[in-house]
Amino acid sequence: MAKKKHKKQRVQSKNRPNSRIYHGLGALFIFGALYFGYTYYNTHFVTPWHSSSDKAGYASVVDNYSEDVQTAAAAFNLPYEYLMALIQLECSGRRPAGKRFEPHVFRRLQAVRDGKRKNYENITQSHLANASDEALKNFATSWGPFQLMGYKCILLDLQVRDIRGDRGVYHGANWINITYGDRLRRGEYKNCFHMHNTGRTYPRVGLPTTHDPQYVPRGLAGINRYKLN
Repeated sequence: MAKKKHKKQRVQSKNRPNSRIYHGLGALFIFGALYFGYTYYNTHFVTPWHSSSDKAGYASVVDNYSEDVQTAAAAFNLPYEYLMALIQLECSGRRPAGKRFEPHVFRRLQAVRDGKRKNYENITQSHLANASDEALKNFATSWGPFQLMGYKCILLDLQVRDIRGDRGVYHGANWINITYGDRLRRGEYKNCFHMHNTGRTYPRVGLPTTHDPQYVPRGLAGINRYKLN
């Protein structure tokens, strides 16, 4: 009887490592499922706190930009509601809109100017000839209601002061028209929000690469909000 009991204990002790592995794998699976669920929700649906914040900022966007956006939307045949939702995302309706310096963009523009890099997007050394570091800092800063990077003014044949000035909405809408206006007119809002933030269309596979995972769902929610105005 003692021998049988001892043998049973040995069998149980041999099974314990396998049991721990199964428990560990089960915990990893549950954690992975929870993480995937959270990530999917966070990139496809607006969280309640973001929704409340956007609703609170609605009046500022309308009060500060509605008239300028109506003019620009008519001039370039762009959807008013998209431009308004984009302003909500980029500057929360503040006027003046503020600015944001991007050190990594500054370093890349420096490299182009100094001949260490062939180009950055469509910017080449010829565009930056004799540009000081201070000028490059302005190029590496986002400005205006659409928070366009300063170097985008080169495509528009403008100065940085133009895209951050009183006609910032008009010039920003012009840049949008040139770069992805055709997609906008086809109603590709999901792609357009992603392009404005990253320069690329929404990934066919995988998650968005926007700086804020809520960027696209918040933008799409804004489309409906500003349609009512």
